[in-house]
Amino acid sequence: MAVWFPLVLAIVVSSFTQVLGSGVFELDLHHFQNTKGLLANGLSCSMTGCRTYFRVCLKNFQTVVSPGDCLFGKVTTPVLGSDSFSVKRDAVLRLPLNFTWPGAFSLLIEARYSPAAVPPADTTNPESLISSFDIKRKLGIGHEWTPEVQRGSQTELRYSYRFICSEHYYGDTCSKICAPRDDHFGHYTCRPDGQIACLPGWKGEYCQEPICLGGCNERNGNCTLPGECKCRKGWQGPFCDVCKLHPSCKHGTCKEPWQCTCKEGWGGIFCDQDLNYCTHHKPCANGATCMNTGQGSYTCACMPGFNGVNCDLEVRECDSQPCRNGGHCLDSKNGYRCACPRGFEGTHCEHRMLTCADAPCFHGGECREHDNGNTYICECLPGYTGLNCERKVDKCTSLQCTNGGHCVSHGALRLCSCRSGFAGLRCEVNINECARDPCANGSTCVDGINDYTCACPPGRTGRHCEKPADRCASRPCLNGGTCTAGAEGRPACACPGRYVGPRCQSSAAPPPVTPSPNVGWEAGDQLSLAAVCLGVGLVAVLALLCAAVALIRHVRKRRRKEQDSETMNNLSKVDFQRENLISTLELKNTNKKCGETGIYLNGSCCFENLTTGWSRCCSSEQSNELKLLISVRM
Repeated sequence: MAVWFPLVLAIVVSSFTQVLGSGVFELDLHHFQNTKGLLANGLSCSMTGCRTYFRVCLKNFQTVVSPGDCLFGKVTTPVLGSDSFSVKRDAVLRLPLNFTWPGAFSLLIEARYSPAAVPPADTTNPESLISSFDIKRKLGIGHEWTPEVQRGSQTELRYSYRFICSEHYYGDTCSKICAPRDDHFGHYTCRPDGQIACLPGWKGEYCQEPICLGGCNERNGNCTLPGECKCRKGWQGPFCDVCKLHPSCKHGTCKEPWQCTCKEGWGGIFCDQDLNYCTHHKPCANGATCMNTGQGSYTCACMPGFNGVNCDLEVRECDSQPCRNGGHCLDSKNGYRCACPRGFEGTHCEHRMLTCADAPCFHGGECREHDNGNTYICECLPGYTGLNCERKVDKCTSLQCTNGGHCVSHGALRLCSCRSGFAGLRCEVNINECARDPCANGSTCVDGINDYTCACPPGRTGRHCEKPADRCASRPCLNGGTCTAGAEGRPACACPGRYVGPRCQSSAAPPPVTPSPNVGWEAGDQLSLAAVCLGVGLVAVLALLCAAVALIRHVRKRRRKEQDSETMNNLSKVDFQRENLISTLELKNTNKKCGETGIYLNGSCCFENLTTGWSRCCSSEQSNELKLLISVRM
């Protein structure tokens, strides 16, 4: 009831004032002049002049203003002066109205004589009339004054008038009421048009709703005074946008009140179980590794030399006497260390150290004692290396052979033995098998790795395009027709029965039965078929012979090429793997000599220049022109 009462009261008052309205007609008398000091009937007032007062009558608009009831109001002034005088500025006559201003009026002003200092009781006596003035006008509501000057036979009256709304009334007819207030029923002032203007911090139709703190969550908070933000249950913070956790929640968050959503590493209904105990507490000591086991438990993996639940107990590993052969045990943070006596080494001094007395150097290496006999140094003969001269020097390390080639060393000479189809210093050159022009009949040769391919023109086939293509392979003849090679290798179809056409595709109607022509036609047809078969057989035999001859020639050329390009491939794999060494005798047995000191390799004569230390190879066919194929600095 208390909530609705102010609203109902405001609506009732507003409806009431919309009908009644309230305003004031104001009349300001400025100056009155009675030049002769006479009454309206021509008589003089007295020896002292005419003491004058005014009777004002405001009524509804009349075409002809007549005396009678003053419907809008009337007023009588005190004696203002004698004969001619001016009226003080603060003597404004006010005629209040308690109804809607109609916008037009009639005004009757009478100047009357008073025998005494105050007006008489009867103000309607015609004998006291000095002069009468009347007007009828349209008048709007406003604060501007409208001036008037009216004259009689011997008088003049100057005045002004206006109609204004009473206090708290507004509008064109003063029918809208607005009274400023700042209480339980509203917090507002009034605009010039009578509309409500809320005071700062208030809103709503009647300015009864406070404006809460800026940023206050409307769903989670409210206010009773401007600038407040009172949180509802379950919410907190200056803007009521932070939810409250469950009272028992330890390590959780919430999106709605009383929730408990666990943070990472925590579990349980109230997020009080540490699932990442290792990170939060770091219980393991001395460099141990901590592992979470859930439900607030953990396990420590201790470093050597420590034990205990948290690896905080140091283990004295020397108590077990791990050092042998008289070694002295020294405890350390991460374990222990054995200080070995002279002549022993190893983690536990378990290995006896070699000395020159043990003859540790291989392949003729000379042993020299070092560090007072505790260690030794092997001085290796040329061609051997390693701590004990146990390895031969690999002279092929700096020569990298490509495309599957492998390095062969012989004295100061290092060479790449290339696979078939490659040549060059490091086997980097792919031999062009198309250089011998192996493809026939205008075909195109495509070089490969130790091979080639012939791209045959239309109508040719075979490895070297040496054979005509079988045009009958596509089976062009239909309806059981027989295909044979015709002119220029084109296929020809021998049609059976009643079929005709280049491909036996058409059916011919059977001819009339005439014995003699039919017999002759059948005999001729048999002879033609026999001739065709004989021709096909001869062509096939010739083609096979040509193919055989071409194949034999190709095989012979390939064998010659392989004999020319083979270099060191006839060396046995076992000999090559025997520490990458090859004897001079084996090299001489598998390769022909050239000159005094050279050998044939990859079809070239190779020799060693003892003066410069360089190895050079030149073609056996161009012995006068030196070609540098391998240049390896020894």
